[in-house]
Amino acid sequence: MVSANDIRVKYLKFFKDRGHVEIPSAPLVPENDPSVLFTTAGMHPLVPYLLGQPHSAGKRLVDIQKCLRTDDIDEVGDTIHHTFFEMLGNWSLGDYFKEDAIAWSYEFLTKELNLDPNRIYITCFAGDQDAPKDTESAEIWKSVGIPDERIFFYPKKDNWWGPAGATGPCGPDTEMHYDMTQKPHGPDCKPGCSCGRFSEIWNDVFMQYNKNEKSRFEKLPKPNVDTGMGLERTLAVVNGLDDNYLTELWQPAIQKISQLSGLQYLGNEKSFRIIADHIRAAAFVICDGVIPSNKERGYILRRLIRRATLQLNRLGIKSYVSAAGELVDVFIPTNKSLIHNTFQEEINKFEKTLDRGLREFNKLNLINGKIAFDLFQTFGFPWELTAELAREKGNEINRSEFQKEFNKHQELSRTASAGMFKGGLVDHSEIATKYHTATHLLHAALRQVLGTHVQQKGSNITAERLRFDFSHPEKLTDEQIKQVEDLINEKIKQDLKVERVEMPKTQALAEGALAFFPEKYPEITSVYSIGNFSKELCGGPHVQSTGEIGRIKITRQEAVSAGVRRIYAVAIHH
Repeated sequence: MVSANDIRVKYLKFFKDRGHVEIPSAPLVPENDPSVLFTTAGMHPLVPYLLGQPHSAGKRLVDIQKCLRTDDIDEVGDTIHHTFFEMLGNWSLGDYFKEDAIAWSYEFLTKELNLDPNRIYITCFAGDQDAPKDTESAEIWKSVGIPDERIFFYPKKDNWWGPAGATGPCGPDTEMHYDMTQKPHGPDCKPGCSCGRFSEIWNDVFMQYNKNEKSRFEKLPKPNVDTGMGLERTLAVVNGLDDNYLTELWQPAIQKISQLSGLQYLGNEKSFRIIADHIRAAAFVICDGVIPSNKERGYILRRLIRRATLQLNRLGIKSYVSAAGELVDVFIPTNKSLIHNTFQEEINKFEKTLDRGLREFNKLNLINGKIAFDLFQTFGFPWELTAELAREKGNEINRSEFQKEFNKHQELSRTASAGMFKGGLVDHSEIATKYHTATHLLHAALRQVLGTHVQQKGSNITAERLRFDFSHPEKLTDEQIKQVEDLINEKIKQDLKVERVEMPKTQALAEGALAFFPEKYPEITSVYSIGNFSKELCGGPHVQSTGEIGRIKITRQEAVSAGVRRIYAVAIHH
């Protein structure tokens, strides 16, 4: 059997032998990217460099990035979906393009991983009014040995990446799918079919266009390549398994759940998978400094822990805290006390909710789909648990009625989080760039007015406003807010130059640059200075000088948590 580490080692060596420099994985919580809750792809730490900023390691990079995708939570329970996963990626920053990227992808899969070339299927972009059909990629695939009948063309929704916001870099992608021929399938089955025959294992994104403010797609002078291969799924495919949870990455946890429950994996697959996946994901999220809450990242963490707890309940495992602790130990062997304590506190809170929910359920005589959804929304009861409990009462629930309510809830959630995109590039629009620089001014002004105990705790930028979280024990007075505003606007009026230099992280810190999470930055990092007023480690983007920002007005403040305040501000342009 091929191990996960075998694939990691082979991948890094393969691309380093072809001139790539290995860079470290970034944290799960992205720095200076308010558009996403977590790092969802290897491109997150590379955003400034994909947009043209030179990288200190050069134009060819390779990494293994830890990722977390929140849109997959409800999908977990099948054979292939995970919330936390490792993404193997290689990058060309204006260097090689389609020919090399495709040839190397194919070579690695067939020569290094020994996958059968006759079972590799390809999808490419079909073309539309914005960009032509990607026959270039198709021809390259044919040149390496993929015949016409195994190359398919799909529209933007399947084979195009970006832009992340309204404007920015974007382009076609080409995907590699592996034929898991043991799956039954019909004569018209092809990549993307829901029967499970094909497993997508690699994606090459060719960022060759820029979508401008007039929604026109212009060719980039220096296109980039962004590739990604999920370790968990590839490991299963290489070992001939059609269930990711049968690999060595998951089997120790699966066996532990079986030991704790007295049940076998076969027949209880969904519960086993959810428990293993969610506890693993939650443990890594906690390691990166997130705590459960009712907002944003904390809410995702809370949802993961509670969903796992419900499945422990379904398997008859009542010692939730103890079981979660034993599973944490399977995935993370060191620095476990914080993780254990966080799980314990959150599960203890949920137990009370769970008990209340069960009591509420027992009061009901007739349960319909709407009530089932209310139980899901209020107490976290999944459909499966409610349906099972209802059957014990001789009550069959209409799944479509539940699904209708659930779909409405999803649509509302999607609308509310429209700014939280899944891909990776932040909004680099003109107004977002101004607000980004303004947060540096705000940070420096708060420290000058309130004291050096002020530390940034987070930020979020939209086209309408900036939001800035910082450490401070009490509400700001009207006088303090005016002082902060006046100081920011004074620096804007002075039209101070915004300068960027690259230097070793140790040197930057020694010179007084602010970085409250220094472990998040590479050894050679970007430092942005605004006159003598502000100096911070940052990935950008920024204006050229402060005069571009316009006058800043603080609109409101609020408490976020104990010792953390939040300020909202807008730019007023003359």
